[in-house]
Amino acid sequence: MAPRLSLLLALLLAGASSAQQQYMEYMDRRFGALEERISQWHDQSSRYSTELREFKNQVITMLENMEKEQDRLRTEVENTAVRVDRLEREVDYLETQNPAPPCVEVDEKLMENQVSTAKKRKNEKYDKLTDCSDTISQVKAMKILKKFGSSTGLWTKDPVGSSEKIYVFDGSRNDTVYVFPRMREFTLFSATRKAARIKLPYPWVGTGHLVYDGHLYYIRQQGTFQVIKFSLANKTIVDSSVFPAEEQVPVFGLSAFNYIDIAADEEGLWAIYATRENEKNICLAKLDPVSLDIEQMWDTPCPRENAESAFVICGALYVVYNTRLPSRSRVQCVFDVSGAMTPEDAALVYFPKRYGSHSSMKYNPKERQIYAWDDGYQIIYRMEMKKKLEI
Repeated sequence: MAPRLSLLLALLLAGASSAQQQYMEYMDRRFGALEERISQWHDQSSRYSTELREFKNQVITMLENMEKEQDRLRTEVENTAVRVDRLEREVDYLETQNPAPPCVEVDEKLMENQVSTAKKRKNEKYDKLTDCSDTISQVKAMKILKKFGSSTGLWTKDPVGSSEKIYVFDGSRNDTVYVFPRMREFTLFSATRKAARIKLPYPWVGTGHLVYDGHLYYIRQQGTFQVIKFSLANKTIVDSSVFPAEEQVPVFGLSAFNYIDIAADEEGLWAIYATRENEKNICLAKLDPVSLDIEQMWDTPCPRENAESAFVICGALYVVYNTRLPSRSRVQCVFDVSGAMTPEDAALVYFPKRYGSHSSMKYNPKERQIYAWDDGYQIIYRMEMKKKLEI
C-alpha cells in the first residue's frame, strides 16, 4: 500500500512540475511579445516625433518665406505708388507746358480796338453804381485759421449769393482748385482728400484770381495775358478775353508772380495791373463781369516798389506795402476813382505782424473782411469802416 502511494505522489509531483514549467514558458513568451510591442511603439513614437519636428521646421521656414515675400510685395506696391504719383506729376507738368489750343482765336484787330477804346476813357471820372461811401478806419480783428499748402496761394468765397463754399488756389502756377463745403470743413480738414477738386481747362498764373457770382475769373498766360471766365455750375469756359494792356510787368514789386490781380467790391469787378509805359506805378481798370470788357482805366499814383498786394473797397484802391525782409504790412497808398477821397484823407492802416508776406488779399464786400494768404497761413482780417470825407 505504501509503495503505491509513493508512486502516485511522485506522478502527481512530476505532472505539477511539468505544468508549472509550461506556464512559465507561456508567460515568458507573452512578456517577450509585450516587450517587442513596447519597443516597436517606442521606435514608432520616436519616428513620429522626428517627423513632427521636421514638419514643424518646414512650416516655420515656409512662414518666414511668406513674410519675406509679403515684405517684398509691400515694397513693390509702395514703389509702384511712388512711380505712379511721379508719373501723374510729370503728366500734369507736360499738360501745363503744352496746354490744349484755346477754344477761341485771338482777334488781333479786336484786341487793338479794345486797347484803343480803353485808352480813350483812361483817367476819366468814374460814375459810381452804388452809394457806397465807406473807407477803412482800422483792422478790427485778425483770425489765423490754419496752415495749408505752399507759401503762395489764395483762398476766397463768392461774395454774391448764399454759398458758403471755400475755394483754395494752392501755388502761383497750377490747374486744380480745391473746394470745401463750408469754413468749418476747411478749418478742420488737414488733407485735400476731403475737398472736391475742379480741374481747369488751362493752368493759372499768379494769385490774382476771383470767385464772383457763380463764376471763376482767373489769369492765363500764353504769350499775352488772358482773363478766363469759368462757370462753376457747368464746369466750362463761358468766355475769355485778352487783357488790353501792352507790355505788362509784375504789378507788385514784392510779388513777381502777379501780373493781373482781379478784385471785387461793392461796385463790381476790377483789374489791378502795371505796364512798362507807366512802370513805376500801379494801374487800375473797371472790368465788366459779363463781357470781360474794360470799361475804364486809370494811372494811379501808387508805386509798385515794395507793394505786396492790393484790394478795392467802394471804388477806392488800397495798396499794401512791406519790405524785402518781411515786417509789418501797411496800407500806404489809396486811390479813389470817384475823387471823393484824397490820399491825404485816407487813414494809415497797419496789419498785425505775422509770418512773412501776403501773396494775396481778397476783400469780400458782403462780409466786409479780407481773406489773406500769408506764407502758407490762411488769415481773415475784419475791417472797421468809416464814411469818406467829402471834398
